[in-house]
Amino acid sequence: MAIEILPARLANQIAAGEVVERPASVVKELVENSIDAGATRIDVDIEKGGSKLIRVRDNGGGISKADLQLALSRHATSKIHSLDDLEAIMSLGFRGEALASISSVSRLTITSRPADQQEAWSAFAEGREMAVNVKPAAHPVGCTVEVVDLFFNTPARRKFLRTDKTEFGHIDELLRRIALSRFDITINLRHNGTQVRQYRRVPENGDPLRRVKAICGQKFVEHALRIDLHHHDMALTGWICTPAGARQQNDMQHCFVNQRMMKDKLINHAIRQGYEQSLAQDQYAAFVLYIDVDPHQVDVNVHPAKHEVRFHQARLVHDFIYQAIYDGLQQALFSEDHSVDPETGEVREAVTYQPRASATANPNPYQHAVDAFPDYPGKCEGSGGSQATLPRDTVSYQHDASDGSRSGRPSHGSGWPGRPSAPSSSPSKQATQAYQALMTPQSDAGADLGEATPARSTTLSHFDSVPATLDTASTVASTGQSGLGKVLAVVEQHYVLMSWGEGLWLADHHRLACWRHQGALQPALGEGLVTQPLLIPQRLSASEEECQRVIQYQALLGQFGIHIRPKGQQLMVMSVCQPLRQHNLQAFIPALLDCLGGLDPDQSHTDHSASMCSWLAKQLTVASDPVSLAQAVQTVSDIEQYWQGDALEKGRQRYFKRLDLTSVIEALQHD
Repeated sequence: MAIEILPARLANQIAAGEVVERPASVVKELVENSIDAGATRIDVDIEKGGSKLIRVRDNGGGISKADLQLALSRHATSKIHSLDDLEAIMSLGFRGEALASISSVSRLTITSRPADQQEAWSAFAEGREMAVNVKPAAHPVGCTVEVVDLFFNTPARRKFLRTDKTEFGHIDELLRRIALSRFDITINLRHNGTQVRQYRRVPENGDPLRRVKAICGQKFVEHALRIDLHHHDMALTGWICTPAGARQQNDMQHCFVNQRMMKDKLINHAIRQGYEQSLAQDQYAAFVLYIDVDPHQVDVNVHPAKHEVRFHQARLVHDFIYQAIYDGLQQALFSEDHSVDPETGEVREAVTYQPRASATANPNPYQHAVDAFPDYPGKCEGSGGSQATLPRDTVSYQHDASDGSRSGRPSHGSGWPGRPSAPSSSPSKQATQAYQALMTPQSDAGADLGEATPARSTTLSHFDSVPATLDTASTVASTGQSGLGKVLAVVEQHYVLMSWGEGLWLADHHRLACWRHQGALQPALGEGLVTQPLLIPQRLSASEEECQRVIQYQALLGQFGIHIRPKGQQLMVMSVCQPLRQHNLQAFIPALLDCLGGLDPDQSHTDHSASMCSWLAKQLTVASDPVSLAQAVQTVSDIEQYWQGDALEKGRQRYFKRLDLTSVIEALQHD
């Protein structure tokens, strides 16, 4: 067959297959164009999941009348003009194919007015002929793009669209990610005339966590650790969740490179490696991270939809991200047990770690980092006995100490997307020295094992068995409070090995978890647990006897934040306490009714409360999968927080078994 040049209309429809996969792809291209135009407010209107109408309105710079018709031509863009521009792209869109591709498979109208133009003009293009008609219109400063009847002239593409609910879900998720990339822009989303999302811009000195909480949820914020790391022309900022905030699916992993949404394999691999020792196999990390690099060091022109990038210094970027995540998680584990200054009694709001620079000067710091960085967290040292770490200008891992939880709240002036970064707060000298003592390896020749403290004699090559909490004896001396000791390791994936006093102790993690839940439920025996209403009340069938049982123990249930309303032969579960929010209520309520039926009516209300507390703790303690060291440390830390004094000591005697090392020592002495 003879070779022919494709008609322009057919070529644009083929190109549309690369750019316009579904309605969410159209929204992405149009919203990114609005951001590039300098908009501070973007309104998105959707009808029927985007198949009928997509309207994006902004208050950006707009398009002049002279350029309006040209804007719908293929390969037309205002964002690059030469090869030098292509090698240093900072805008989100630059290919000049989006509007032409969209207009080839829809009925597209652009109405725009720049600030220096007295009137607005509208350009209309329809897929079949793609002829552009320009006429006067009424419009404020900015631009509105309407996409009607998407894929109306390509039935094969239209039949592959999912339901309206599914397609709108993709649009909603897309705008959530865009809202996380630019806190300084207001984004409104409407579907079928109903307001669905409203992301208000964060003021200049406002708190970015307000938007992060609205998008990622309260649990993410409660367990978020703020990261602010700079090295030459690279920066990594944002929030990562500690292991306590891990998720069962990877639906809360947001990464941005130069404010561009990204799903890059290299970045994801570096983050997974950083979390490798902290999460179980069925857990996923949650994070919102912003990577800023020199635009000359990253190629964004490697994917039609711009989902991937290619770094010129790929190994350096990988190790830079990995070390930031790994160090942040380890310092969070360290600082949560060192949040109180033993000398002053003050709670430290932030701990800042400045790793020591390499003793050998290297004219190329990038190559030095690539060559010297450990391949994995437990990498043994070389013969020189010194561990080279990636030099940093600023490293800050912040905790919100107001309520004892890690929220990662940055101080005013701290950098986030669209704002310049500010230096971190000054570090606590004692905390920095203590952390460096823990993390600085010592060579066998240079370390005096007889005089070194346990922290200073620990090397990174044995990190799996590093004590993760303070020695109890030193804790008692400095703070006057006793604890359970220090976690040494997890044995057989389910048993926690502890060191306390001069002995070693072993406990079943499952029983420790139950003890922890009992501690969390203790307030119910006094002032009662805080109740949390269900968004949709649960309706369950029940017998008349069970309804009477609920009425009889209404006060007891209310003590534990459980409100159940009998209604005929049904029970309406109106609210539960926070520990039960994620519980399967369909299975829990029948078991609760059986528990109430087993209570002795002759016993006092106090006895009933104690029995209920013990039963709920067992319900909340599910059969655990293999336990990680971080999970064991978190469990012990929670127990020490919930139980104090004699109750803690009684629990130690009940749940811990001391290991008898006498026979082992004698065998070693006679070996």
